[in-house]
Amino acid sequence: MKAAVLYEPKSDLVIEDIRIDKPGPREVLIRTVACGVCRSDLHFVDGSFPHPMPTVPGHEAAGIVEAVGSDVARLKVGDHVITFFTVFCGSCEMCVTGRPSLCVDPSTRRAKGADPRIALADGTPLAPFLNLSAFAEMMLVHENACVAIAKEMPLDRAALLGCAVITGAGSIFNDSRLRPGETVAVIGCGGIGLAAINAAKIAGAGQIIAIDPVADKRALAERLGATHGFDSNEPDLAKKVIALTGGGVDYAIEAVGRPNTAELAWALLKRGGTATILGMIAPGNMVSIPGPSFLTGKKLQGSLLGSTRFPIDMPRLVQLYLDGKLDLDTMVAEHITLGGVNEALAKLRTGDTVRSVIEFS
Repeated sequence: MKAAVLYEPKSDLVIEDIRIDKPGPREVLIRTVACGVCRSDLHFVDGSFPHPMPTVPGHEAAGIVEAVGSDVARLKVGDHVITFFTVFCGSCEMCVTGRPSLCVDPSTRRAKGADPRIALADGTPLAPFLNLSAFAEMMLVHENACVAIAKEMPLDRAALLGCAVITGAGSIFNDSRLRPGETVAVIGCGGIGLAAINAAKIAGAGQIIAIDPVADKRALAERLGATHGFDSNEPDLAKKVIALTGGGVDYAIEAVGRPNTAELAWALLKRGGTATILGMIAPGNMVSIPGPSFLTGKKLQGSLLGSTRFPIDMPRLVQLYLDGKLDLDTMVAEHITLGGVNEALAKLRTGDTVRSVIEFS
């Protein structure tokens, strides 16, 4: 099968024929139908975050189950599924306390010394990328790395749920638990930020403030529910948002992954407000918060994939789309083939696109 292989950081992906193994116990073989090209992929491709090489990137995908291994309980051949990279075991402390996105139980991976799930044509093992390796025509994953969804759901839209949407929407529904009338500022209007804005609209937020340096992205944010937009380079931005909201926002969502934007999220909060950091702040970077400001009752929290409870939340998000409430169509900038993946990554570097979606024939 064809896949996009990354041999070393800061290099182009190479389209190769690779091998994929048969499903083992609790594994499913998925024919990839669509995969979003996410900024998180770019962090690893560009070397901001370390990862074993060679590997096949990609982690925001949807497809159709082609085969299942022994002991698979929840899925069958022909199911339409969305994948997610934080595969959960279902029995550890994180899972049984309702935090499956934080599961790190190694039982969901193949045992050390077992045949690799994917390999180069010469047999060289490929390091699994975030449990998925989705820039490929097929994926071989643990059954708890995907969820079956309604077949009416378009799979090119469903793919976005696997990372951007569950992260952005989850930051509103799960991490913030925003109530009608409350205010929210979203810093960064890429796929994750736009999903947060759309979710805030669904949740009934009073003011939804979109902050991004790109005018076209702010315009998209307004289409998805933002009531106000600001250029992130605007002088005295925090003071202007505080004046607009009468003291600051109830919730600030950071979807960029930089120390200065995390600090901005804190500065925008009203007394008792909560800032949620979604962006991947690279190793070696630190966030600085003025000590006295903790006396205002503000809260700073991190989140992985919007604290999503995958088997519960993902079908609900699918239904929100089918009901016309969750807007995924606006988030898709273009459809491409696998051969266009390097160009899509280059567009992410410039910040001029929302989501490129790879469609597999």
